[in-house]
Amino acid sequence: MADTADVTEDGVRRRDFIYVATGAFGAVGAAAVVWPLVNQMNPSADVRAMATTEVDISGIAAGQAIKAVWQGKPVFLRQLTPAEIATANKVAVSELRDPQTLAERTKPGKEQWLITLGVCTHLGCVPLGAAEGENKGDYGGYFCPCHGSHYDTAARIRKGPAPKNLEVPPLTFKTDTLVEIG
Repeated sequence: MADTADVTEDGVRRRDFIYVATGAFGAVGAAAVVWPLVNQMNPSADVRAMATTEVDISGIAAGQAIKAVWQGKPVFLRQLTPAEIATANKVAVSELRDPQTLAERTKPGKEQWLITLGVCTHLGCVPLGAAEGENKGDYGGYFCPCHGSHYDTAARIRKGPAPKNLEVPPLTFKTDTLVEIG
């Protein structure tokens, strides 16, 4: 015979309420335990702060370059001269070890701005050529003093052991004089 003492008028038993309350309490407890474990996998505040960086390029004259830092790596920002652009565009892409045109390495409408990571693709040294008076190598771009890689004005590998061109980071032009890297 069924126990009718704990059944209410609408047919719900007190035991059903206890089961639902226990399940809800257990779910909240499980979430309270799991949340810190999942949250600790998020990047730390210092990493999030370095996710992007903005650089003012208004002070860079044609033919000059500056260095910035993004995610702990050097970044070269160079305003190419019309002669450097012409020289880069004359190179037969089929002759290159890592074939890319200058247009593929720059943003449309901003072809004079070449922005690359300043890390040699051979063993991670910082190439010369961004600062005034530094050796720009045989092709007028960058020269890695560690093992002798030479990059052209479009930062494409032309000579030496480096397997790839200097990497172009993700970037957007916020204004004509402000670039966001990352």
